[in-house]
Amino acid sequence: MMKSQSLTSKRTNLAIHAILIAISVVMIVPFLWMILTSFKTMTEATQIPVKIFPSEFRWSSYPEAFKQSAFQYYYLNTALSAFMKTLFPIIFSSMAAYAFARIKFPGRSLCFFLIISVMMVPNPVFYTPQYLMMSKLGLVNTVTALWIASLISPFATFLLRQFFLGISKELEEAAILDGCNPFQIFWHIMLPLVKSALVAVVIIQLLWSWNELQWPLIINSSPEKLTLSAGLATLVSKFATNYPVLMAGAFMAVIPMIFLFFIFQKRFIEGVAFSAHKG
Repeated sequence: MMKSQSLTSKRTNLAIHAILIAISVVMIVPFLWMILTSFKTMTEATQIPVKIFPSEFRWSSYPEAFKQSAFQYYYLNTALSAFMKTLFPIIFSSMAAYAFARIKFPGRSLCFFLIISVMMVPNPVFYTPQYLMMSKLGLVNTVTALWIASLISPFATFLLRQFFLGISKELEEAAILDGCNPFQIFWHIMLPLVKSALVAVVIIQLLWSWNELQWPLIINSSPEKLTLSAGLATLVSKFATNYPVLMAGAFMAVIPMIFLFFIFQKRFIEGVAFSAHKG
């Protein structure tokens, strides 16, 4: 009986690993294809039957990507925008989440409902009012417009509130007896206890900000004011697209995220897994 159960367990694990490997292959093939295409000539990239490996690895597409677009500005704008869209939501959303979770005030539930209801509305719905606001402030076609409208994140507020609700109230009561005010309790006691949730929020905000496409294309038109995603879109032509150059640009665009993942791999996995478990 025990041998039968052990055999069944091994088969189940084998099947699970086989499925995971298959999914991993499906996910990594487009990435490898992007890298290989960046080393091909235009003829090799578009020929039929498809040629997987280039006859010769050519690096010319990478400097060509800088020549055909303002790639150095794309990097700087994307890094600045991603930093601001991560820093401010962490600060403001964590404060709002703590207030909604621990501080009782009139209309608390209504205010929280209004914030959460924003998550139910697609982002493109906000583009028109946001553009009008940026226009009145004179921020159209500026780098500031890329991040100024994203100072708070409803999702981050919701996620962090759930974590704050799970912390024992005895800790706050002990801090109050020691003479701590609400901000001191939040900063010195509560915030360190939700470190895993903060990591998850940083991951989500950073990836979303780095890959954002629509808003930069709407608010900015100058090449020097675009982000990486929007700048890569300008390399796509209506009549002819240089695919090796486009793939070289796409690969250079994801390099920072790849390095960040390998450097903070443990934190990335812990943050995402812990937030999924909490949800």
